[in-house]
Amino acid sequence: MSGKQGVDKEVARKLEEFNKTATDVANDIVFNVFPKKILNFQQLIDSTSEPSSPFHPSHATNFTDVTIYPPPAMEEHEQKKRKLNPDANLNGPSSSGPSNDVRHARYPNLVLANKHTINLHDILKKECEELAESCDKVKLWVNLSMPKIEDGDNFGVQIQEEVLTELHRSQESAYNLRDAARQDHINRAKLCSKMIKYPHIEDYALALKEHDQKQIYLARQNLYDLRNVYAILTDILHKNMAKIRSPKGNNATGLY
Repeated sequence: MSGKQGVDKEVARKLEEFNKTATDVANDIVFNVFPKKILNFQQLIDSTSEPSSPFHPSHATNFTDVTIYPPPAMEEHEQKKRKLNPDANLNGPSSSGPSNDVRHARYPNLVLANKHTINLHDILKKECEELAESCDKVKLWVNLSMPKIEDGDNFGVQIQEEVLTELHRSQESAYNLRDAARQDHINRAKLCSKMIKYPHIEDYALALKEHDQKQIYLARQNLYDLRNVYAILTDILHKNMAKIRSPKGNNATGLY
């Protein structure tokens, strides 16, 4: 019995199609998506100086509500239901019940979230997710373009590895920027809880306003960060495209 084992022809054909598709997708990202993203972000950055832009600093004071509202009113029929059946909500809140369950809250007052910064976070989260996904697709193509491991003539492979490192770094930046919304809500919730607990201390209300102003400023700076990431990736990919596509191509001619 022969010890040789090969890939089934049909499987090999599908793998070849997969590799070709990955190459086509990556080339479209490198030569179309990335350059357009640079221009789009630059246009968005330029527009932030206009009051109509959601990233304009003037929106900070317009959407920060430091009012401490009374607890959300419970619907009467829900209160009666709980009195008749105290175990009704053991398996989770009722779909018909109130959105804010304050039965177990020590300080059940309400401070509203900043809807404007939520909108900014949604814009940036979408952009970060697109960047991370694009980096994944280009990384796959670069890895598939790597030649088999052998001695000598590894300069092109080293370039590919440097490109992969930059792609990975850009992807990590996208993940970190994507996490900004969570950090904002956690920090803002701490300030709001302080306002509810100590409503007589005005500095907590001022701190909340400053916090929201900072979030709009950071959101604008994140536009610069994302633009720079795309610009650096585009530059390094375009300058080294020949070596990325063919890391060992035509190297022999340089020896003579």
